[in-house]
Amino acid sequence: MLNINKYPFGLVLGALAPILGIVLYYYTKVGPDVLSLSDFIEYFFRNKALLTAVGSLSLIVNIVFFTIFINRKHDKTAIGIFIMTVMYGLMILYAKFFM
Repeated sequence: MLNINKYPFGLVLGALAPILGIVLYYYTKVGPDVLSLSDFIEYFFRNKALLTAVGSLSLIVNIVFFTIFINRKHDKTAIGIFIMTVMYGLMILYAKFFM
């Protein structure tokens, strides 16, 4: 799976990895006994401080994948991941300042 060197694969991986990061944050810091995942997601988008903090942390997963693909010389996949990282970052900034 890590041998794929295509832009669409990088875009999909870059789109799904931050979601994985948010879910990992939920299970490690909050937990289902305190708040359901759907309630956490709703709270996540309403609380601007949490949106910025957890949103930025979730992008670390993209950094890990980006580094893996750069080191393997899979530049097309890495570019796709980078594009999605920038898109997520812009969405987080937009949500923080304009929502």
